[in-house]
Amino acid sequence: MPRGNISKSDFSYSFFYSIDNRMQLPFFLAKRFVAGEDLAQAVPKVKELNNKGISVTLDLLGENVTDRETADATTLEYRELLDGIRLEQLDATISIKLTMLGLDIDTEYSRENLGRLLDKARELDQFVRIDMEGSDYTQRTLDLFFDARKKYGRHVGIVIQAYLYRSREDVAALVQDGADVRLCKGAYNEPSSLVYKNMAEIRAVFKEYASELMKSTDNTRIATHDDHLIAWTKKYAEENSIPKEKFEFQMLYGLRLSTCEDLVKDGYRVRVYVPYGTMWLPYFSRRLRERKENIWFILTNMLKK
Repeated sequence: MPRGNISKSDFSYSFFYSIDNRMQLPFFLAKRFVAGEDLAQAVPKVKELNNKGISVTLDLLGENVTDRETADATTLEYRELLDGIRLEQLDATISIKLTMLGLDIDTEYSRENLGRLLDKARELDQFVRIDMEGSDYTQRTLDLFFDARKKYGRHVGIVIQAYLYRSREDVAALVQDGADVRLCKGAYNEPSSLVYKNMAEIRAVFKEYASELMKSTDNTRIATHDDHLIAWTKKYAEENSIPKEKFEFQMLYGLRLSTCEDLVKDGYRVRVYVPYGTMWLPYFSRRLRERKENIWFILTNMLKK
C-alpha cells in the first residue's frame, strides 16, 4: 500500500487483514461487541438492557476445546453462570457451544457434560440454548439436542442457520418436535456446495423457515439485524394473527440498540445476545467479517481520547 493519504476502504481492509491473521489486540477494541472479560463486567450491561425491557442471552465465549480439563472447567463455569443469573436476578438465559463441552474430544463425553449443565438448568428452572457451529458439527449438534429434548424438554433450545441447504429438513423435524428454535442467516464461511451465497436466496429461505416455525411453534426466535426481514416478520405475524408473545426478535450486543428499543415500545419481545469472556478474538473477528463498516467504527474509536 502506498504511503500518504489512505482511503477509508484501504485502511479498513488493512486492519481487517491484520485481524484475520490474529494480531494481538487490547480488549478495549472489542468492547462494542463483547460485554466484558468476566461475568462481573457483563452484569451491569445486562441490567441496563433489562431496564429497557430487553431480555438477554449470556454467552461465555470460546470454542473448540481439545482437552478434558478445560472442558470440565467450562462445564462448571456454565453451571456457575446459571447460579450467577439467579443471584443477580437477571432476565437472562445462556447460550453454549458443544465444542466448549468437549465435542471435539468425544461425542459421549460432551453429552455427559451437557447433561450436567442441563441438570442445573432444570433445577433452577432455567433455559440453555445450544448454539450451532460450523457445518462439520451440524448433525452431531442436532443429534445431541434431540436426545436432550427427550429428558429436559423446555429447558433446552437450538439454533438453525438458514443458509445451509439441509436446514429445510432440519426445520421440518424441529417443527414436528415443537422445539424452541433461534433462526439466523448463518455466520460461518462455508462452501457453496453446502450453503446459499446469494442474499436474495438466503432471505427467501429465512422467510420460509420463519413462517413454518411461527405458525407451528410457540417460541420462534427471529435472529436478524436485516430491516427487510424485521419488517417482513412483523407483517407476516399481523396478517396471520400470530400473537406477539409467540415470537421474539433477537440481536447482537453492540448493534441496533435503538431498533431493539423501538420494537419493545411497539410491544414486541426482544432479546440481545451478550457475549463475554477472555476468548473473545474469534467472535470479534466474525463480527468484523460480517459488516466491514464495523472495522471503521473500531478504527475511529481508537483515535478518541
